[in-house]
Formats: sequence, structure tokens, C-alpha cells
Amino acid sequence: MKLPAPPTEKSFPSPLHHPRVATVIGRWLAVAVTICFLTGLYSHFAQDTPSWLPIPSRPASLYRVTQGLHVLSGTVAVPLLLAKLWTVYPKLFAKPPWPPSRKALATMLERASILVLVSAMALELFIGFINTLQWYPWPFPFRQTHYALAWIIVGALLVHLAVKLPLIRANWRRTAEKVPDSLPPAITGLTRRGLFRTVAGAATLVGITSVGQSVPAFGPVAVLAPRKPNIGPQGLPVNRTAEAAGVTGIDENWRFMITGPQQLSYALDELRALPQSRSELPIACVEGWSQGARWEGIRIRDLLELSGAPAHSRVRVVSMEKGGFYATSELPPDFAADPLTLLALRLNGGELALDHGFPARVIAPNRPGVLQSKWVHRLEVIS
Repeated sequence: MKLPAPPTEKSFPSPLHHPRVATVIGRWLAVAVTICFLTGLYSHFAQDTPSWLPIPSRPASLYRVTQGLHVLSGTVAVPLLLAKLWTVYPKLFAKPPWPPSRKALATMLERASILVLVSAMALELFIGFINTLQWYPWPFPFRQTHYALAWIIVGALLVHLAVKLPLIRANWRRTAEKVPDSLPPAITGLTRRGLFRTVAGAATLVGITSVGQSVPAFGPVAVLAPRKPNIGPQGLPVNRTAEAAGVTGIDENWRFMITGPQQLSYALDELRALPQSRSELPIACVEGWSQGARWEGIRIRDLLELSGAPAHSRVRVVSMEKGGFYATSELPPDFAADPLTLLALRLNGGELALDHGFPARVIAPNRPGVLQSKWVHRLEVIS
């Protein structure tokens, strides 16, 4: 019995695999990847700010917007990447060029860049999605790995675009080449327009069903979102619980300390007796969910003034949390001096719940949720 011949690139004649289709879907994917990359850079630097890049404290909801876009664009990129790979997979069956030549070298470089690009993007999107679930089954640090993979993707993408630029330019416009819209329905059953609509519809659907974790209007249909608006103690979701942080509450001997030019110490009732301020600020977490809330407490700059420190001081915030990467955090001078930045004692009209940081937490504008330290018991003026 004669075995069938192995498939070749010509075994897939459907116009849905035409370079024009790959170019159109590739443009959509490029937009999603660019938004995801730029907003991811902002998130990384907001958490680990270099001295040459000051992060402003305003607009107050900037991080909420950028991180929501980051997770949304990464989620939308999944169906776009799958569609892009489907349109070009017949290339896997193309014969490698032989004998060696300049064209062969370019083809080898292209295939190597695609291998790196697809592998890095698949891993990046996978660990990004797992991060939204707060599940970390790997031994490596998520944020640093996510950041490094982003640059690997950018490098591989630039190489890929450089090699494929002539083909992209030739198929950028609809009039580049007359391509039949579809084969007979018995063979494909789908036109190129039908494919575009299907891919765009899938990307839109996953976006709408996940964006509700940061846009409350879409909360009722946020079936893909790991967090839902208004669900949690005091109507606000919780990432890290007091139990997970090893915090069980306080006793009558608890004191809040400020170490600065003057050393100050307050019991909880004494903090409540200080002049109180209100701020309406969101909690915006790196996993992409966010929600606005009403906070009441003492302005950090007022506490600095009481201790004799300048309002534009750099402040270390120390939590009662046991272990963890964010048991301490730093407030840059602009954030410490911002009138919206509070040592919050109340949330949405009630005393802070333990899972939201009782007895006191820091809340500041335009800050990642991981830096909005909970269970705070000391402020240290460091410059």
C-alpha cells in the first residue's frame, strides 16, 4: 500500500492562509502587543522606580487605567495570536531552502525569530493570565520574568518584521494583490471577511467578558474576570488576606510610630482624634482589577509636619505583615506630599476591616495596589 505524500505548503490552498490575511490580523495583534508592552513598562517602573524616571502622583486614576489596559490588551491578544498562527501554519511545511545562500540565511533567521517570538509570547500570556488568578506554580519571580520576556518579544518581533517587511508592505493595502475571497464553501465554508469578523468578534467577546473587573459597568458580564466589583469586605475585593499575611489584629498596647526629626507614638484612639481628611481613590491591583472607594484618615503630609519633617520627604512604610515582598514600601516625595495620600483608618463609611488593613493602611493616588500597604504600624522618614 502506497503511503500518501507528506504535506507541503501547497497542500493548503485556501486564501485564508494568504499573506494579506496574515498582515491584517498581524496589525491587530501588533496594536494589542504595543499597548500591553507600554502599559506593562509603566507598571514595572511604578513598582520599581529608577531615579531618572519620577512617577507623578496625578492623575489619581492613571495606574487604574494603564493596568486595566495592560490586562485587557493581553487578554485580547490571545485569540489574535491564535488566529495569526492559524493563518501562517502552512509555512511549517515549506521546504527549507537549499543549497545555502543569502536567501536561505534570511529564511533561517526568520524561522529562528518566529520560534523565539511565538514561544516567548505564549509563555508571557500564559504566566500573565495565571498571575491574574494569583497562582504561582513556578519557582521564578513573576514580575522580573514577565519584564524580561517582554523585551525578548520586542527583540524577536523587530527581527521578524525586518525580515518580512517586503511581504508586509506588499500586502498592507487591500489593493496590493487580487485574492479570491474564498474557495467553494464545500472546501472552506468561510470567506476572508468572515474570518476577520470571527477573529474580531472573539477578541471583542473575551475583552467584554473580562474588562468588568476594572470597569464596573461590565461587571454583570465579567464571566472571565477573576475579580468582580463590589464583592468583598466593605464592598471592596481583597487580594491578600490578613490570615495570609500572618496578621491577627492588635491589642491595647499597639502603637503607631513615626520616626523622623521627632519620634512620635500614637495609640489608635489618638490617631482617630487627629484632624481627619477624606479621599476618593481606587485600589488598582497589578492583576488588572480595580475599584474606587471612599477613604478617611490622616494626611501623610500632616503626620510629617507633626514630626518636623518636610512635606516632600521620602517615607518608608512598615507593615505588620510577616514576610512577603511588600512588608515595607516607599512613598516618594511627591506622593507623601499629595493631599490625597492618607494613613487611612476608615473605608466606605466604616472602620477598616482586618482584611483591608485594620488598624491603618496607606492609600495614595496613582499607585499599584501592592504598594498601598496594609496593617501599617510605622512610618520612617528616610530623606
